[in-house]
Amino acid sequence: MFAQFRADTQVCPYIGQSLRMSLYDSLDRYVEESRPRFEEWLGRLVEIPTVSMDPARRNDMWRGAEVAVGCLTSLGAQATIVETGGYPLVVGGWTQDPAWPTVTVYNHLDVQPAMEPEWTREPFKFTVEGEHYHGRGATDDKGPALTALLAARYAAEHGVRLNIQFVWELEEEIGSPHFAEGLAKAMNFRKPDSVVVSDTIWLAGGRPAAPYGLRGNLAARLILETARREAHSGLTGGVARNPLTELAAVLAACVDAKTGRVTIPGFYKSVRPLGKTDRAQFLRSGFQVKTFAAAHQLTKLRVRDRMEVMKRLWAEPTFEVHGFVGGYTGPGVKTSIPPRAEAKVSMRLVPAQDPAAIFRIFRAYVRKLNPDVHVEAHGMLRPYVADLGGPYAGAVLKALRFGFGKEPAFIREGGSIGAVVTMAKRWKAPVMFLGLSLPEHGYHAPNERFDWGQASGGMKAFVAYFDEVSRITGKTQGSRTA
Repeated sequence: MFAQFRADTQVCPYIGQSLRMSLYDSLDRYVEESRPRFEEWLGRLVEIPTVSMDPARRNDMWRGAEVAVGCLTSLGAQATIVETGGYPLVVGGWTQDPAWPTVTVYNHLDVQPAMEPEWTREPFKFTVEGEHYHGRGATDDKGPALTALLAARYAAEHGVRLNIQFVWELEEEIGSPHFAEGLAKAMNFRKPDSVVVSDTIWLAGGRPAAPYGLRGNLAARLILETARREAHSGLTGGVARNPLTELAAVLAACVDAKTGRVTIPGFYKSVRPLGKTDRAQFLRSGFQVKTFAAAHQLTKLRVRDRMEVMKRLWAEPTFEVHGFVGGYTGPGVKTSIPPRAEAKVSMRLVPAQDPAAIFRIFRAYVRKLNPDVHVEAHGMLRPYVADLGGPYAGAVLKALRFGFGKEPAFIREGGSIGAVVTMAKRWKAPVMFLGLSLPEHGYHAPNERFDWGQASGGMKAFVAYFDEVSRITGKTQGSRTA
């Protein structure tokens, strides 16, 4: 049985309105008592290498889903694994009364590979050092997932009149190819009134940020083969085609390496200028270039003007080269011409840019530059923009203010989350963001970590968010995808 609602109230200094005493009077104690369980569960999840882009990790993906179900059910929630046609989806939560509003909380449990030589610890061995938790997936996104879960358990047991559902994906890092299919197969899953995602990054430690938009993404591979085997450069050089050289020329024709300006014809055709509201939000955010560069350990930047940096990070498209494969990479110089080269690239896209349309003009342009280059798409994600004026945006701000005692900033984020667009289109519901990660936590980077300060504040913030959302009635404007 869940705790019965009590009418006792007190005034919360951060939220600034009357709150149920039964909800908040024991919250600090609950958070501290939850720490051992949080650390134990985070350790178990981190030590399962749920690397979705590695086919050899298939068994680990299912093992991770099984552990996740155990976390939910041990707190009294219902939970199940949904087969998607790819890696599984974990769904569950507390559905207490059909008359109450329903919120869906989204996180993902798959992680990036961890093969970089800069790792100073075993990436899939969980370690605790003081307030810090080290290991791949600690901040992206297993730590935030457990934070929201423990907050939901508290809210459910303390009478918050809200149905709280969880969706934990295991294919986010590969573009969510089976997410829509998984949602369609999820039985007894209510259409939510709203969605909250905890998979985003603050501006800096002590500076909460709530994104209201995401860039889209188009990933691709460029492959060029010019021979059946490598050839001696002294015997064939000058006549044999060098795929590394030719592919480098194609890449150089797609982007100005100095400025970052994309040079694919028609690429910017649908890009809209930054609006006054966006510009004002950016300027109020408190973003600092020096802090940003230090957090990401960037020693060289293309620009340093504050507004220009924010525009490039959050509101302008990009073309990036992530890998260039081919030829000899061992010690010394082997004077042979490789038979094959491959480039791995992506383009971050902004509202009104259609990934499919951008892929078509990109492929056509590459064919014009070099008809022998084969272009393969490896995931397309549409941009997303949320409504800044509705009550759910206000709930996010109040929750972060309550959880961390700081005034949060609304920004747009440069990353992409494929599931967000799917949920917004499927449910026609507002999708908001309540992220807990910091730049120095190392999203997608070596030596990833999370920390107790973000987890403990996050639990309080999520409890306040659930309380706020339980009071919202009526239809509100949802979101825009481009």
